[in-house]
Formats: sequence, structure tokens, C-alpha cells
Amino acid sequence: MSGIPKILYKYRHFDARTIEMVCADRVYFADPATFNDPLDAKPCVEADCDVATLEKTVYEMVRRRVQNAMRVGAASIEYRGLRTRAHIDKRSEAAAQRMIDDLRFDATDPEYDDEEEAHSSLLVHALEEELLRRYDRGILSLASRYDCPLMWSHYGDQHRGMCIGYDVPSEQSAPNWMLELHSVVYGGSRSVSASTVAAMVLKNDRRATLQVDRAVLLTKAPDWSYEKEWRQLGSRGSSDSALELSEITFGMRCDRTVMHTVASALRGRDKDVALFEMHELRGTFNLGRSALEIEELAASYPRRAKSVLEEFAPYAVPSPQE
Repeated sequence: MSGIPKILYKYRHFDARTIEMVCADRVYFADPATFNDPLDAKPCVEADCDVATLEKTVYEMVRRRVQNAMRVGAASIEYRGLRTRAHIDKRSEAAAQRMIDDLRFDATDPEYDDEEEAHSSLLVHALEEELLRRYDRGILSLASRYDCPLMWSHYGDQHRGMCIGYDVPSEQSAPNWMLELHSVVYGGSRSVSASTVAAMVLKNDRRATLQVDRAVLLTKAPDWSYEKEWRQLGSRGSSDSALELSEITFGMRCDRTVMHTVASALRGRDKDVALFEMHELRGTFNLGRSALEIEELAASYPRRAKSVLEEFAPYAVPSPQE
């Protein structure tokens, strides 16, 4: 946990999900398949072990996946007992063996010059597909700073949105979920050896598991390094936030009515949230921020368009017909 910033940030455009994050203290763990980088969270397995080991690994991954899916289905309809468990085990083993048989058959296709090499390649591809299925977790992407111009442009709706800051607890007070907060590695390779995957699956090797996790979920191209990203892992979809919402910074183009709406929504919250607005640092390309003048906003909003006309109505100039 060492090196984690005291505050992590989420750049957002203003929409219904942002309102949910602010008002209901929720966060969203996204499916990696929806990320804007198609190479993100997409592992590349390198064959470095024999076909027999590859087959055992694919077999076990398929068996576990089918078994888990069937167990969830059985639990949802309250099917229990020894016969149900035995049926699930038999079906999952059959599905795994069917996968192995299909791959063996596909490798005999006359279009392949070398059957053994083709078999190995097909098994490696199956491993990649199973890894993607295995990692059915969601990712909450967070940034290390609130003043990155590229982040404001790419994720903050070109400064029309906001940057939400979350306090990170100290190492002494951090609960177990902190083990799921990781820094992204930029550069290197998204490849992982088949032998490492085999050690993870067949031997439950903890070190191998960490290597695979990093290759699949925590490695990005060096061009993305400006994001200085941290990732929290969790079940996909909306969830209560385990991080404490502590501040919100509005972009330079953010509408004043949005600022007022968010400030009003946070009024009465158990723990105060600091509000800021971005501004330029004159003569530079750097960004600064200052505290939002909430009293000034409160004096201007909410407003009724006809109020001004009504206020000056007694002094209105009579029309010629009058």
C-alpha cells in the first residue's frame, strides 16, 4: 500500500451517474471490455510449455467456469443436495472434455502445416479466452491529480464536468478492501507465459496469480502514463463507495447552475465536502484551483425569470395607448 496518494480523483462529465456518485455515495466498476483502449485488460499468452500441460490448464479453467455458473444457477432456484452437486460436477467435467476434444479435432484441419504447432496455438488462444472470462470483475479507474489538462479534456467533458476527490485511509486504518487498490504499470508487456497461467490454475501458486493479475488488469501502453492511474477492483456495476468523498473540483467551463445543483445536493451531508473551481495560471499552460464561493452561488440561484420584471413593474413606462 505504500505510495498510494492521500486523495485519488475521478474525472466525470455531468450526467445521472455523476449525480448518483455525489448524492448517493456510489461508484461504478466498469467492464474492461468497454474501455477506450482495446488493448487494455486483454492478455496475450505465450506458449512455453508442452501440449499436455496446456490441455490440463484449459480443461481445469473450463471445468471451474462451468461448475461455478451451474452452482450459481442451482442456488438461485434452491436446488441443493448430493445429487445436484454430483450432476454439476459431471456436467462441468463433460464440458471441459468437450472443449479439449474440439481443439484436438480442429488442429487436424488440412490447412495447418504442422498439426502439433496448430494444436498448441489453439490451446493458447483458448487460454486467452478463458482468462478473459475468469476476470469478470469490474474496474474503478482513479487518477493521482486534479490538475491534469489532458484528463480534463478526455474525461472531464473538456472542463464542463468535474473532478471528484476521495480520501484514501492510512495504512494502519485501511480495511481488507484496500488490497484491491493497485497502481497501473505503463509499458513493458501485456504478455504472460502459459507456464505461469498453469501454475496459477493447477497449483494455486500465489506468486503466479499476482503475475497474471498484473498482466491482465494492471498493465497499459506507455502513452497512457499521463493518467497516473490507480485501479480499485470490485464486482461490475454500481456499488457503495468504500472511499470517502472529500472534495469536488469543477472545470473552468462548468456551468454555474451545475455548480449550484451539486453544492445544494451536498448540503446536510454527514461529512462536509470541499468545493473548488479550476482556473488558469496566467501566462502558463498550468492549472490552478480556488475555493468555490458558495454564498455567491446561493445569492444567484435558484432564480425565477419573471422576478426582475415584477420588481420593476411599478416603474414601467406606459405604452402610447395608455
